[in-house]
Amino acid sequence: MDYEFLRSLSGSIGTVFLVASFFGFVLYAFRPGSKRVHSDSAEIPFRHDDAPAQDSGQEAQQ
Repeated sequence: MDYEFLRSLSGSIGTVFLVASFFGFVLYAFRPGSKRVHSDSAEIPFRHDDAPAQDSGQEAQQ
């Protein structure tokens, strides 16, 4: 087999793999039933918005 043929074949296979991976990730993110998981993850920065979290370091003990 020729080097140029193998090089173009590997480039094509890589492109197909990346495109398929992208569509797989998009379908995974927008699958039915995932809204609750994603909304829970999106709310992490605001969980202690009304009361700050307690400091568990050495300074809190003193």
